[in-house]
Amino acid sequence: MPSSLRAWLGLVAVLAALVVVALGVLYAGHSEPGGVDRWIVAPTADSVGPPWRGVALATDFWGEPAGAALLVVGAVAGCLWLRRPRAAVLVVVGVGLTVVTTTLVKSLVGRTIHGADNLSYPSGHTGFATALALVVALFIAGWFGLGRAAGMSLVLGAALVAGAAMGWAQVALSAHYPTDVLGGWCTALAVVPVTAWGVDRFADRFAERKAERRKAERDADRPVERTADAGRRQGR
Repeated sequence: MPSSLRAWLGLVAVLAALVVVALGVLYAGHSEPGGVDRWIVAPTADSVGPPWRGVALATDFWGEPAGAALLVVGAVAGCLWLRRPRAAVLVVVGVGLTVVTTTLVKSLVGRTIHGADNLSYPSGHTGFATALALVVALFIAGWFGLGRAAGMSLVLGAALVAGAAMGWAQVALSAHYPTDVLGGWCTALAVVPVTAWGVDRFADRFAERKAERRKAERDADRPVERTADAGRRQGR
């Protein structure tokens, strides 16, 4: 994570977490849309037809296990090709923790749609898409050394576009309520910045310890070198 963005993204993460908790408490145990959901769209039937339904299904595919795996593998491969292992780790850990978090929150909140077996809050598809967009945007911001204003605009803009696209597909296909989508979006905004900070901290400590070991090894070799030099001088 670029150092110029840490404080602001930390604030965003806190606010996003509060939204996730607030919506979770508000809709815990519900099995029908709330007032905001009804105002946006009636989620009792698919709200789009051809050709937009095809677009929604195609978008939804990238949040399914097969499509999501392809995106993650592609992102990791790109990071490794560009020699950015730290970014590759963030792709896996940041996106993975976002998906795990949405799954755990679903079980805790217990909100359902179209049956008791369909837990809906928050949207895991939206969380996944937003998290991946955030990681990619953080990588680009760091790669080009963007400042605070440009970096935050890129990161939040990417999160908004990705979250809106996947969220629209979920609501259009009647897989989630609009507030589920908002919860998934905020989950990614809460998890990814904290994960990025943790990855940076771990990587920095690992690099420091590696440098210390190398220094200790060099220092340990110096007495041997000095003894050998003294022996050669005495032999002369």
